[in-house]
Amino acid sequence: MREDLPEDEADFEVRLVQIGDGAAGDRLDKALAAAVPDLSRARLQALMAEGLIRRDGAALTSGSSKAAVGEYEILIPPPAPAEPQPEAIPLTVLFEDEDLIVIDKPAGMAVHPAPGTDSGTLVNALLHHCGDSLSGVGGVARPGIVHRLDKETSGVMVAAKSDAAHQGLSKLFATHDIDRVYVALTRGAPHPSKGTVDTLIGRSSSDRKKMAVLKSGGRQAITHYAVEKAFGPQEKPLAARVSCRLQTGRTHQIRVHMASKGAPCLGDPVYGSGTPAPVVREAITASGLSRQALHAAVLGFVHPVTGQTLRFETPMPADMAGLEAALSAL
Repeated sequence: MREDLPEDEADFEVRLVQIGDGAAGDRLDKALAAAVPDLSRARLQALMAEGLIRRDGAALTSGSSKAAVGEYEILIPPPAPAEPQPEAIPLTVLFEDEDLIVIDKPAGMAVHPAPGTDSGTLVNALLHHCGDSLSGVGGVARPGIVHRLDKETSGVMVAAKSDAAHQGLSKLFATHDIDRVYVALTRGAPHPSKGTVDTLIGRSSSDRKKMAVLKSGGRQAITHYAVEKAFGPQEKPLAARVSCRLQTGRTHQIRVHMASKGAPCLGDPVYGSGTPAPVVREAITASGLSRQALHAAVLGFVHPVTGQTLRFETPMPADMAGLEAALSAL
């Protein structure tokens, strides 16, 4: 074990990899994958995003950068903790049959275990509720999970209980044959009041914990939005209720897209740059909102096993509903 590693990396496996002349100039992730065949490019990209691939002590964050001749240090975290355990966490179940389950996820619940969050997740709750019937296609840590909501985003989610449902739902998400509508309460209002945001989204080069709109690289992200109600002066709204229909489903997509329109979700600690007007801040405090004001309100799809058309819609939870009521008084 390396003695000079930071304390939180002391248990990491360290790989020292040499890149020779033959790979110089190739994409860095490609060159490293060729040099370390037991690590996929996706795994290497994830390690880069965590700042765990270094050269001369400096963290490398872009897999698309050019490989240079020399020695690279790859830090590999220890395996995740043991498989998640069932926990008797109450769930709001909207629909359930032998193949799938649809729930209304509360804000504050992570979808699956991750470093620092190994309990209290939706997976822990589903393991208790569904027993051994959850699909195993998602792997030990993410049984049944076919899509995610951010921990602090509330709303409708579906999980697979059979492998057939898991494969069918995954295909529907991959081909964007899912109806997903979110409600966001934003600082100001996007302009124009209705439109489509079509960008590339990928990891921010300045902050590895954030996603960003990119000029190149990343993945295409498409959000159709419409301002349902504006609050405050008509010529310059202080806040708005915005309906966002996802055509794609990238990490933090709506949060990034609304911020790119100059109207970030209220309460968003990551993308909510700028300060809301004093009366909006007062409304946030009065409502008790302590997260991004984003709710997955609608989820519609064709049942992958029975062929039944399903559509679920849930109201905003109390914190967002309270905030909207306070904003309506502006």
